[in-house]
Amino acid sequence: MAKDSSFDIVSEVEMQEMDNSVNQAMKEISQRYDFKGSKAQIQLEKDSLKLTAEDDYKINAMLEILKGKMIKRGLSPKCLDSGKIEGASGGTLKQTIEIQKGLSKEKAKEVTSHIKELKLKVQAQIMDDKVRISGSKIDDLQKVIQSLKAKDFGIDLQFTNLR
Repeated sequence: MAKDSSFDIVSEVEMQEMDNSVNQAMKEISQRYDFKGSKAQIQLEKDSLKLTAEDDYKINAMLEILKGKMIKRGLSPKCLDSGKIEGASGGTLKQTIEIQKGLSKEKAKEVTSHIKELKLKVQAQIMDDKVRISGSKIDDLQKVIQSLKAKDFGIDLQFTNLR
């Protein structure tokens, strides 16, 4: 009897790469003509980013610069959950952006229901902030991975621990 194979579906963010992306974005912002003399700033906190600038145009431009730097460093912008732009002290505006880590219960249920719709001989098991898929045939597991890559769940999915 063949041993079952399995893999995990996770949604993780490499925080060192996020820090590098923020630093590169701040360097570009400090050198851009349209940001000269402004109070534009991106701060990386534990699980969030804080953008501060004089107007919403600059906040949106900073966010686009940051997303470009993230893509170059191999991070998906899907992990960013933008909040609304609010007023701050000193006539500036701020925006808090949450960095999503792990699969929420709703997303995990959505992933497992999609896997069940494939009607392959695999089992999906929700484990805290990840989903473990197991099955006897590696080909079935690879079909699951291909199907999940093709469907957009609104978050960045990684596939780990294939054995």
